[in-house]
Amino acid sequence: MNLKKAIPYFILVAVASLLFFIRRCQHESNQKNGLANENSVNRNHGFDRRISFLEYTRHAKCRMDCRMITEDEIKKIMQSGQINYRKSDIKDKPCPTYAVEGKTEDNQKIRVVFAQCDEKTKVVTVIDISKEWQCDCPGDDKKYQNRN
Repeated sequence: MNLKKAIPYFILVAVASLLFFIRRCQHESNQKNGLANENSVNRNHGFDRRISFLEYTRHAKCRMDCRMITEDEIKKIMQSGQINYRKSDIKDKPCPTYAVEGKTEDNQKIRVVFAQCDEKTKVVTVIDISKEWQCDCPGDDKKYQNRN
């Protein structure tokens, strides 16, 4: 092969290698500084209190209706409630679960169980800690599993 014809290919490979190296260094630097890639969501470093990822399971909606708890109250508990680590399972698979406790606007002391995945946080269930309610919701056969 003629050396003059091969020089553009060597330059192309060198530029591509240099770009790859620069991108890799930037990615490692962002990880060290705690910055995430703008296209990825990684919420595996503790409980994320942002409500933009929030979804409600059918069971949670039923419990909320039965106990007269609004979505706004759930959001306030999520943002400012206390995490009860004894009732949480941060090693739960596929998503860690956090039991967050607080008071609603009408002074109900509640525990909200959130399952936090990378793309969404699901409200799994809502428990009134101080009052027993008669609800007929899907999954009630495990009624006392997460109580006090």
